[in-house]
Amino acid sequence: MTTGGVTAGSAAAPAIESGRLEALGAQLVDGGVNFAVFAAHASAVWLELFESPDGPPVARFALPARSGDVWHGFVPSPLAGAGTLYGYRVEGPWAPDDGHRHNRHKLLVDPYAYDVVGELRHGPWLRVGTSNDELPDAQDSAAFVPRARVVNRSFDWAGDRSPATPWRDTLLYELHVKGYTMRHPEVPAEWRGKYLGLTVPAVIDHLRSLGVTAVELMPCHAFASEPFLVERGLTNYWGYNPYAWSAPARQYAVDDPVREFKQMVRALHAAGIEVILDVVFNHSAEGGAEGPTIGLRGLDNRSYYRLPRHELAGYENHSGCGNTLNADHPAVSALILDSLRYWMTDMHVDGFRFDLAPVLARTRAGFDPQSPIFAAMRADPALAYAKLIAEPWDVGPGGYQLGRFPAGWAEWNDRYRDTVRAFWRGDRRQLGGMAERIAGSSDLFRNPGRRPWASVNHVTAHDGFTLADLVSYNDRHNEANLEGNRDGHADNLSWNCGAEGPSSDPEVQALRARQLRNFLATLFLSQGTPMLLGGDEFGRTQQGNNNAYCQDSPIGWIDWAMDAGQRSLLEFVRRAAALRRARRELRRDTFFKGSPRHPGSDEVRWLHPDGREMGPADWADPDSGTLGVRFESRSARDLLVLACADKWPRRFRLPPGAWRCLLDSAAHDDAAGENIFIGERMLLPHSLCVLESEQAAAETA
Repeated sequence: MTTGGVTAGSAAAPAIESGRLEALGAQLVDGGVNFAVFAAHASAVWLELFESPDGPPVARFALPARSGDVWHGFVPSPLAGAGTLYGYRVEGPWAPDDGHRHNRHKLLVDPYAYDVVGELRHGPWLRVGTSNDELPDAQDSAAFVPRARVVNRSFDWAGDRSPATPWRDTLLYELHVKGYTMRHPEVPAEWRGKYLGLTVPAVIDHLRSLGVTAVELMPCHAFASEPFLVERGLTNYWGYNPYAWSAPARQYAVDDPVREFKQMVRALHAAGIEVILDVVFNHSAEGGAEGPTIGLRGLDNRSYYRLPRHELAGYENHSGCGNTLNADHPAVSALILDSLRYWMTDMHVDGFRFDLAPVLARTRAGFDPQSPIFAAMRADPALAYAKLIAEPWDVGPGGYQLGRFPAGWAEWNDRYRDTVRAFWRGDRRQLGGMAERIAGSSDLFRNPGRRPWASVNHVTAHDGFTLADLVSYNDRHNEANLEGNRDGHADNLSWNCGAEGPSSDPEVQALRARQLRNFLATLFLSQGTPMLLGGDEFGRTQQGNNNAYCQDSPIGWIDWAMDAGQRSLLEFVRRAAALRRARRELRRDTFFKGSPRHPGSDEVRWLHPDGREMGPADWADPDSGTLGVRFESRSARDLLVLACADKWPRRFRLPPGAWRCLLDSAAHDDAAGENIFIGERMLLPHSLCVLESEQAAAETA
C-alpha cells in the first residue's frame, strides 16, 4: 500500500514490536512509545509518524498486534519519543448501510491524544462520501488534519492539593478562558486569552474578592469549528465541538497547552479555588453523515456512535449537532472514564460539568439513572471525590431529566432560573414557585441521598442573555451570528424595564440597577449551590446577543473597564457573597423539614406583607408579588428577607423587635445599611432587602 508518498513496510519503516495492551493512546515508556487504539471492525491499522504539523509522514508502521478489539505496537526510540507527532489510518469495510465508514485515505486523530498540533481545515478531503476504491489519492486528508503529539506527562506540582471545598460552601463561577482575560488590562499581552492569563494575581484576586471557590471552565479540550461557521468567517468560540477529549485546547496556550494548563490549575489551587471542566461527551466534531472524518468515524463508526437501528447509514442526533456518542458501548464508556481519570490524576482538576448529560446514561430503553457508567464513576477511586455536575437535558426523546440524576451529582436547575426571572419580571402566580426555589427545590431533589446543594442555582449562564442584557432587552439581537436572528432562545423571560437596549432615561437606569441587585441577591440567599456567570458581577453586556457561541470578538469578551454603576454593583455582589459565607442557615446541608416551628428551630417561616404567616389563600393570590422569608437560627440572629416584585411599592410590616438592614437592592451607595427598624412598615420599591434581628434567639429564649 502507498499513501502520501511513503511505502508501508519499506526499509525506512522497519517492523515494530507488539508492545502491550495496558492503556489506550500513546504512552511514553522506557525505550520508546507504546501505541494502542480501539478499532473493532478494522482489518489493519497503520501508524504514521511526522516531524511537522503539515509535512508528510517520515515513517509508517502496521500495528502488529491485536488484543480483542484493540490494536497496539511499540515504537522504539529514537523513532518515537516525547514530542513525536502521529496519526492513524484504518483498513476496513466501507459499508455505510451496515454502519461502517472506514477509509484508508483519511488520517485519523487519536481520540486518546494528550495534545494535538495543527489546524483542522474543512473541505471535500475530510468527507467520505464514496467507497475506498472510488476515492482517489488526491482526496487524502493528511495535509488538513491535526496530528496527535506524544506527551511527557511529568510535571512539578510543588505540593499541589485540591482545595476540596465542601459542596455546601461552594460558589461556582462560569467563565470562558479566552473571553475572561482577552481584555484584562493587568494580564500581559501575550497571556491574554490563554490559560496563563488565569494565573495573574489581579485575576485571582478578583475571584477571591467574590468568594469564588470553583471556576467552571467552558470546554478546554481540543475542538473544531463547524464547516458552516468557517464558510461565514466565524468560529466555534464556546468550544462545544470536541474531537480529542484528553487534549487541552491549543487555542488557549502560548506554547505548551499541557504544561500551561497545569500551571493554571496549580495557581488557582494555591488561591483555594477549584477547577471544574465543562466536558462534552455527547457528540463529536464529525457531525452527521456529510460531516468531516477526523477520528472516531474512521476508527470504528458503528461502535463509537449511536446509529438508528433500522438506518445504520444515519446517526441518532440527541445532541442537535449531527451525531451522538454511544456511551452505552464499552469502548465509548472506557473513553469517557479514561479521559475523566486523566483530567483528575494528571491535570489535577476537581470535577466536571457534563454537557447534555442524559446522553451518557442513554440505553436503547432510554435514560437510566442507574446506568453502568454512572456506577463506574463513583466506584473509580480516581473519581470518587470529583464534583459531578449535570446539564440534565438533551434534545432526544425523554431528554429532560432534571432531578433524576443519582446521589452525589449536582444539576443545573433551569426551573430555578425561569422562576426567579418570572418573579422579578412581575409575572402572576409566582409566590409558591419562588418559595420552593429559595428553599432549595426540594420538589426536585428531595430524593434518597440528595442534598440542597444538588440544585445548581443560576439566573444566567453562557447560553442566553448576560444579566445586564436580561434587564435591558425584551428580544434577542443575534444579527452578528449571520443566521437572520433566528438562533438562540426566543423566550428569555427578560424585561427591558421600559426601553430596548441602552437607555439614558434615569428612571429606566435606576430600575435596571435594582433588578440586577434583585437577581444577584436572590441567587446568594437561596439554598443550593449558586453559580455566577463571569462578568455578571459588574453587569457585562453582549449587546443583546443571547447565543454568542460564534462570537470570538468583543461581543463574547469581557470588558473590564467599569463605570461607577458597575463598580457599585460589584461591591454589592461582594457584600451579598460575604453574607452567604457568614450565615450557615443560607448554606444548609439538609432540606427544611416543614415541622411545627418554635423560636430557635433553625427553620424558615414565610411571611405575608401584613406580617403574618402565609396561608393557602395568600399563596394563591394572583395579584401579589411580595414575600417575606424569616430564617430562624438556634445560635445566631434571625435573618429576614423581604422581596417585592410588584410594579408598585409595597409596605411590609416587620416582626416585633429591632431589625438592622444588611443588604438593600434599592440603596444608592455601597455601604452596608445601618438603619434600624422597630415595629415599622418598610417600603419596598420593586426591591429586595435583608434584615438581621438585633438579638439572637439564645438571648431571647
